[in-house]
Amino acid sequence: MTPPDEDAARRPRALAINVGVNTSLPGFRGPVRLDGSFEYVPIPEREPTLPAADLERPVPTYADLDAPLSLPAGTADRRVHVDPALPDHASYDGPEYTYGDEHAVKAGPLSALKRGDSLLFYATLEPTVGVDPPSLGGTAPSPGERPGWMAPGWGAYLVACFRVERAVTGEAYHDLPPAERQRFRDNAHLKRETFDARALVLGDPGESGLLDAAVPLSTPDAGAEANRLVTALSNDSGGGPWWRRPLRYDPDATERLLAAVEAGPAAAVR
Repeated sequence: MTPPDEDAARRPRALAINVGVNTSLPGFRGPVRLDGSFEYVPIPEREPTLPAADLERPVPTYADLDAPLSLPAGTADRRVHVDPALPDHASYDGPEYTYGDEHAVKAGPLSALKRGDSLLFYATLEPTVGVDPPSLGGTAPSPGERPGWMAPGWGAYLVACFRVERAVTGEAYHDLPPAERQRFRDNAHLKRETFDARALVLGDPGESGLLDAAVPLSTPDAGAEANRLVTALSNDSGGGPWWRRPLRYDPDATERLLAAVEAGPAAAVR
């Protein structure tokens, strides 16, 4: 365990991870509206899961989500990979904020997170007027309607944040005391027939949840073009498909990033 004096002296860092539906999986994006409100929609579950009778809370389908979206035909009965698990989101009614990941490129930085760090989640969203994004039959805003922080088409937006309480590797999870393992029980990777998480993160329930408004990581010119929250603050150059990569923030950058999140969407492009 880290000595108390070292722990107190350590300044928090941040990590941002891509989550949520996209045009590849399952074929649409969630909406972001002109006032910054949005719908976070989890990706489909692609792995076999445990029987409902063996789970306290069975794996939901898209039909179970309480989201104001007109889902595409054939989507309603698909099972949902509810990760991150967000007690303040309509897709999840469990008691804990958790996130798990099976991909090595993300598991390393995830398992390195310490208590007090921030784990942020970003999704690619479609600008829309009304309920549905354009890909689901809604209306795209005209140039005159679109606020100055919003990309003209899809863009990447921060949608949720955990204040980290604990992060462990998948192997270390099995060595936790039963009461501590129990706190992760509703994570989607614990509901798979084969546990496959290489990293698990537990968020502080008092300081974690969905953001009040989506905060852009894209510029107002193009969704694929990263704004200063990526290029000036994170370790990422913003080149190539940056919106699929984990974004790391050092202590100074973390302070500036969290200040921008607190200030709202327009602060990201100032």
